[in-house]
Amino acid sequence: MNTVTLPNSSTKICSIAAGEAHTLILTGDGRVYSWGRGILGRLGGGSEHDHHLPVQLRFGSEERSVKIVGIAAGAYHSLAVADDGSVWCWEDFHGEKHKDVDYSIVPCLLNKFLDLHPPISSSTSTISEAGDESSLKITVVKAGGMMSMCIDNLGALWMWGNCPGENKEGGVSLVTNFTPTPVWDFHGHIVVQVACGKEHVVALVTAGESFKGVDDLVCYTWGNNNHGQLGLGDKENRPQPEVVKTFDLESPWVIYEVTCGAFHTALLTRNKSPSETFGSTCWTFGLGDNGQLGHGTTLSKLLPEPVKELPQNVHLVSVDCGLFHTCVVSFDGYVWSWGMEKGLGLCPDDSNGGIHSGDALSPYLISCNPYEPKFPKPIQVACGAAHTVIVAQEGYKLWSWGRGRSGVLGNGKTIDSYTPTIVLWPPLMKDFEQEELHNSGEHDKTESEEVSETNDKLSSALNKVKLLQTKLSIVERYASVLHGSIFGEPFDEQNIPLSLQNSDAFDISKEWKNILETLDCTKLSKLEMLYQNMLVAVKDKLMKKKIKEIINEYISSSNVKNE
Repeated sequence: MNTVTLPNSSTKICSIAAGEAHTLILTGDGRVYSWGRGILGRLGGGSEHDHHLPVQLRFGSEERSVKIVGIAAGAYHSLAVADDGSVWCWEDFHGEKHKDVDYSIVPCLLNKFLDLHPPISSSTSTISEAGDESSLKITVVKAGGMMSMCIDNLGALWMWGNCPGENKEGGVSLVTNFTPTPVWDFHGHIVVQVACGKEHVVALVTAGESFKGVDDLVCYTWGNNNHGQLGLGDKENRPQPEVVKTFDLESPWVIYEVTCGAFHTALLTRNKSPSETFGSTCWTFGLGDNGQLGHGTTLSKLLPEPVKELPQNVHLVSVDCGLFHTCVVSFDGYVWSWGMEKGLGLCPDDSNGGIHSGDALSPYLISCNPYEPKFPKPIQVACGAAHTVIVAQEGYKLWSWGRGRSGVLGNGKTIDSYTPTIVLWPPLMKDFEQEELHNSGEHDKTESEEVSETNDKLSSALNKVKLLQTKLSIVERYASVLHGSIFGEPFDEQNIPLSLQNSDAFDISKEWKNILETLDCTKLSKLEMLYQNMLVAVKDKLMKKKIKEIINEYISSSNVKNE
């Protein structure tokens, strides 16, 4: 009988979100993990300490099981929505402690939604057939800058935090609102997707009262427009949502993803009309000072323009914006980034002064490793202020690059990385400890001494495993670089010698002969050249050391004679 290994939902990542210097991931079984800078409690782990590796967050209590189905990260705050429609938040979402606002360093229930009712909409009658219309249930959460947003089960959009609004003079300014407030401009319509930057908002909304598919969506923008980030052809601010004419109902393109940087906007489209070649287009507009628009210049754009230097006829599956950089991922596994410091998003003073210095004004290919440009089966990309994280391998593997201080990259280190580095996932962490303790309680192991002893053993084992994971990651990279320099191709499991695969014994002489037998003339010539260069370098170093020894010996003997 053949055994089938089922996917592990507890380690499969279904969503990711990045804040200014922290990252959140959501697993298939509804768990949330975070890492990065901990100041102001943005990680939700109960302290303001930095976390260099993914750490699981706790929602609710042991008596109440909470399954999270959505996450979002603002600059300094985080949000989550549970399958029951409840909204959870941690850290003060205005980036400062306020006397009227609770400050939390652990996930807490946003009680203000419990006292609210959904706004009456012409689409309510349709929804009420399936359930009670008076029951407000949030289905989507989003965050950006210091504002928070969510969409409820009726398709209404809610906002709170520092949101763009009309001031007394009739202009636009950020209005601080501590209570979730519906955006009444979309009364009678359904908001399907939303994104927000520092001071502007982009939303995809149905043209009619019901959702008929993405072909029926209209793009709206509002807020601060001092750099053209609203895509309306001017720099006038908008207190209320306005249609982006490039993507109205008459447009030949369908938008299927929107995202915002601090002062620029990016979105993905496909053609409405079917064609033989299915391709996507990435559009950008707004501030372009650091090349974050990818148009080959540092000019800002007031209207949406396609990023023309991306390959044609590729299907783009994800896009996200950092503070001053943008990143897109294709279905085939290619990743392009552009903007500040080669699309890494790092500030100029972070540059190592080498090949990574300088802004990327056009799409720059980010390779998975030096010998493999593609990431395996990518799902989503998320950009923080100066770091990028990608979920690949169908949700079971993570890579990150960019700013590494405070453990932002999740690889256990605090240094910047100019190339993708593997996030230590999945971790063998506290949740497994808790499961073991819970199971032990079910089997009458309730003695406090046994629990304490188990805790100590698991904690010790956890530390050892983390150390081994770090060492393994270093060894993998070393092996890949060494193998690639010798054979001109990345190291793979199939390259492990058979004698080492089948037993602990390794006959290096025999395996070396086997390797030489499999190489063609071209590879043998490269190998010969490599070893010739290595031999020359060794002889040169040996000669220098002998000369140095002779000189030291001469100086030593001279000193003896002088005495």
